[in-house]
Order: sequence, then C-alpha cells, then structure tokens
Amino acid sequence: MYANARGRRLAAVGALVAAGALALASCGSGEPAGTAGQTAGATTATPRIAAVIKGLDNPFFQTMKQGIDEQAKTGGVQVTVQAANAITDTTGQADKLDGLAGQDFSCYVVNPISGTNLVQGLAKLSALGKTVVNIDSPVDAKAAESAGVKPATYIGTDNAEAGALAARRMGELLRGGGQVAVVGGIAGDVTSGARVEGFQRGVPANIKVVQTVAANWERQAALTAATDLMRAHPELKGFFVANDDMGLGVARAVANSGKAGRVKVISVDGIKDALEAVKAGTLDGTVAQYPYTIGVMGVEACQAAAAGKRLPPNVKAPVEMVTKDNADQALAATPKPFGEYDDPFKALIR
Repeated sequence: MYANARGRRLAAVGALVAAGALALASCGSGEPAGTAGQTAGATTATPRIAAVIKGLDNPFFQTMKQGIDEQAKTGGVQVTVQAANAITDTTGQADKLDGLAGQDFSCYVVNPISGTNLVQGLAKLSALGKTVVNIDSPVDAKAAESAGVKPATYIGTDNAEAGALAARRMGELLRGGGQVAVVGGIAGDVTSGARVEGFQRGVPANIKVVQTVAANWERQAALTAATDLMRAHPELKGFFVANDDMGLGVARAVANSGKAGRVKVISVDGIKDALEAVKAGTLDGTVAQYPYTIGVMGVEACQAAAAGKRLPPNVKAPVEMVTKDNADQALAATPKPFGEYDDPFKALIR
C-alpha cells in the first residue's frame, strides 16, 4: 500500500494507530497492502476490480475487454469496465477513472491513452492504498514518480521488439533494399514511438526510411497519409504501420494506387481482420500481440494481489509474427496466441 505523508506524532498516538490498523486487517478488508514488488496483505476476500481502457471504437480494445470479461467469469470476480469514448479521448478517459476512484474497488486495471492522462487519478488511488495494474500502454515513469504513483505491475507488449520483428520481415521481403515509409499513431505516443524506433533500428542497411508520419491510429487517416506518401515518393517499396487498423487503411491505399503486391505493408496488432488480410495477401505481415491475453493477465494480477501474492513488476505479453505461411494457424487460435507463452499470474492464483 502506498504510504500517506505523516506528520510528527507522539509515540502513544502512533501505537494506537498501528493497533487500529491491525484490527481492521484482521476483519478482512479485502484491500491489498504493500508497495509494488512487495507481498500484499493476505486476504480471503474476493477483489472488486475496475478497469479503464482505451476506446472501443478500435477492435484491439474490444478484444482486450473480451479477455477482461472472460477472466472475470472464469475467476468468479466482479469487474466493472469503462472505456474512453474514442481512442484519442484522453480527457474523457481520465474522467471515467476519477468517477471510479471514489467507489469501493480494491484493484484498478488501467490502459492509458497517453503516458500522463491518468496520472492525476492514479495519484488519488495511490493515496487510498489501492492496487494499480497497468496494462498495454505504460504510465510515464517520470510523471508517475512525481505524483507518487507506482503500479504494482506492468503487463504489455515489448513494443520495440514488435517493431524489430516487423523490420526483420521487411528485410526478408525487400532483399534488394529500397525506400519505405512509416505510419505511426498519435505523435508523442509512447507505444507508437517504441514500435517505430524498433523498426527503424532493425531494418537492414539497404532499406531506407524516407518519411515518418502520424495517422492518429485511424484507418481513414492512414489511407490518406499513405496515398500522399506514395505520390511524394513514387519509388516507395514498403510501409511499416504501427497498428493493424491503420495498416488496413494503408493496404487499401496501395490497392487503390494499383501497386498491390509491389508495395509491401506490415503492421502490428494481430486483429482478426488483419489476420484475414494476411491470409488473402493484402497485408504482407502483422506482428500479432494479444490484447485478449493482456486483459486476462490484468484481472489475474488483481486476483493474485488480493490473495497476498508478490507480483512481478514487469510482464511481457506474447508477440508472434504472422505471415501467409502461418495465418491459418493464427486465425484458428485467435484471440489467443497460437504458440506457447509464459503467464506468471496463473501460478499465483491457483
């Protein structure tokens, strides 16, 4: 539990406070104690969980909610899920967290739109000693430290690794090299930035990134951006796109230009529509991450914290490179990974 600032107290008063705290703990309040990385106070109470995620206008976060809901049902726990009105609705998402912060939840699963938009609300939760589980998009470390916020665990994709996997695939497709463009999400977004950086660092020397643009995670914006990029760079041979929804927009722009098959498109997420596009050959690959599994792990982390278990501070969610060769396998398993992966929380809640 995060400690509140204390003034000086007389020793006798301090003793009374400590005794009161012990008495409350023995009643089974259901609120885990201990800072991140420490063992939470053991309890037999079932956690009440609130989850605040990004907008359900994006299929990635629809799948994340599915994982949250299904683990709640499997684990027999109560979860209230609220989502931003749109993937860019930073203020609205913060308001939803503020509204939930005053309610009787013991654990909060948060998937912030930006690194800082939920920090103020998380500071309130920290002051109340609530468990915070950060999933998918990390809270900005410096902003969190300044506000006294330290999530109990972070669960998400290694986005730089995802970008590097896409770079490796692009190198396989463009063995002779050439010019490529990058379409990122929201300018300044941590997740988009890590994917773009991983790709730029990972491409072979004979592949040149000629331009990077932001398309706000939106399919139509990406279609427009890709159309403009192909006009500006007629020799373009490929696109790396920071999410599948935008990737499908870029693929449409490529088809509209009559360059399908000649201009390669690789994106990140692994949503079902993208897997089907890879199978059909309209996308040349997607780095599949698994929002369903991230959602499941978020609820499991709250269950483990309520049981007094020590949470790992950082858990990598699985990623898999999906190409035409394994698209059927990926489609058969979706929304779950088709390969093996490590879920440390399962052992903690058994």
